[in-house]
Amino acid sequence: MKRNSIFFGLMILSFIAKSQDLLSELEKEAKPTINYTGSTFKSTRLINGQTIETKGKGELEFIFAHRFGAINTGLYGLFGLDEAYTRLGLEYGVTDRLGVGVGRNSVDKTMDAYLRYKVLRQSSGARNMPFTLTAFGIAAVRTTPRKEDATYDIQLEDRMSYTGQLLIARKFNSMFSFQLMPSIVHKNTVDRTMEKNDQVAMGIGGRLRVSRSVSLTTEYYYRVDVPQGNPYYNPLGFGIDIETGGHVFQLVMTNSRGLTERAYLTETAGDFFSGDIHLGFNITRTFQIKKKK
Repeated sequence: MKRNSIFFGLMILSFIAKSQDLLSELEKEAKPTINYTGSTFKSTRLINGQTIETKGKGELEFIFAHRFGAINTGLYGLFGLDEAYTRLGLEYGVTDRLGVGVGRNSVDKTMDAYLRYKVLRQSSGARNMPFTLTAFGIAAVRTTPRKEDATYDIQLEDRMSYTGQLLIARKFNSMFSFQLMPSIVHKNTVDRTMEKNDQVAMGIGGRLRVSRSVSLTTEYYYRVDVPQGNPYYNPLGFGIDIETGGHVFQLVMTNSRGLTERAYLTETAGDFFSGDIHLGFNITRTFQIKKKK
C-alpha cells in the first residue's frame, strides 16, 4: 500500500511539472513577438556619407578614411596616388541606439563631433515598421587658415559649420537595401556671391550584396537651389564593401576629397564625369569596450 502511495504521488508531481511546461510554452506562443531587421548596411559609412547603422552598447569603432588625388592628374601625379587626404575618427555606442563620435579630416584641417540616434527600427511581427530612421547631427570647425595667416579678420564662429540629416533606410531582402538622406548644412560664414549660409541636399544610396562577405554600394546627393556661379558639384560615389570579421574594408571612387559633411555636401570640387575621381578606402574596426550583460 505504501509503495502504491509513493508511486501515485510521483505520478501527480510528474503531471504537475508537465502541465507547467505546457503552460509556459502556451504563454510564449501567445506573447506577441517583434522581429527587428538587422545589418541593413555593414558599416556606419556608405561611401562618404552616413548610414542608419549604430554601434552596439559599449562598442568602440575606429574609422580610417583615405582619399587619393584625382585620377585625371595623369602619369605625372601617378593618377592621384601622389596625394593623400585622410580622416581619423572614433565612434562609441552609448546605447544600442545612441552613438557619439569625433574625428579629424586633413582637408582644411577640420575637427568634428557628432551624435546619431536610431529613432525607429524596421521590424515585422507584433510591430510592423517598414523602415529604419536614424537622426544624425554634426558640428565641425575648420582650423585653416591660421589666424595669423588669414587675409581677413577671422573668428572661431566663422570657422563653424553644422549639418543635420535624417537617414531613412529599408532592407528589402537579404540582398538589397536602399536609403534616403535629406540633409541641411549651415555654414556661419560664406562667400555670398556663390554660396548661401544654408544648403539643402537630398541624398540617395544603396547596397547590393553579391556574396557572403562582398557588397556593392553607391550614393548621390542632389543640392537644392544652388546659386548661379557656384563652382561645386553634386557628390557621387561607388564602392565595394568587404567584410572580414571585425573589420569592414570599403574600396571607393568618388568626386569628393572631403570627408566631413560640410566638405562633401557643399564643397565637392570635382566633376565625376570629367575624370575628377578620387580612389580611396574606408577601414573600420570595432572593439568591445564594455562587456554585454
